[in-house]
Amino acid sequence: MTALSYSAAFITFFSVVGPPKVLLAFAGLAQHHPTAELRRIALISSAAAVFVGLVTGIASPWLLDLFHISTPALQLAGGVIFFIYAVGLVLGIHLGSDGADTDAPDLASGVRQLLMPYVVSPLAMTAVLIEGAARDSWTWRSTVVGAYVTVIVIDLLCVVVLVRVLQRTHHATIELLGRLLGLLLAAVGVDLVLDGLTSLGVAVARDGH
Repeated sequence: MTALSYSAAFITFFSVVGPPKVLLAFAGLAQHHPTAELRRIALISSAAAVFVGLVTGIASPWLLDLFHISTPALQLAGGVIFFIYAVGLVLGIHLGSDGADTDAPDLASGVRQLLMPYVVSPLAMTAVLIEGAARDSWTWRSTVVGAYVTVIVIDLLCVVVLVRVLQRTHHATIELLGRLLGLLLAAVGVDLVLDGLTSLGVAVARDGH
């Protein structure tokens, strides 16, 4: 994840926490929550995601120094966590707080189910930390945070506009898309681990070489 520009940071965040991933999480909630409540859940969870991303992006160099974490270690840890989460999607096993709502569907339960896949997405937080720490500059960290916030705003707008479509999506379709997404995200997690190993100087054969 090389820091190049706002557009590069935007593309990075769009791929890990953009509408293709987020809409699937909201589609599951849409089966249990009315339209108005789902929009409130989207607003609250998006605000929380912005706050977490803002704090993480601005404080990224100090967070890594405080916990004595190197960039390769962060890549390895984020890749492993994300791979486990993705495998859960592929197998239909809901890990963390993104499973089916077994209690009465309310605002708190809806926001709680979005913690892992959206508010504190492992790969998104890994990307924010790595990008934010790539340059020792307030200007760059502000650029990273701005790109991340832009993606979250796009996510929110997509949920608000497509809420009725999400409510009409059949549960079997959601499960199918979830497993397909899990397969793709597992590959992303593996790629992140390979990046970490490469940064540590481990020879890794990639792209058929």
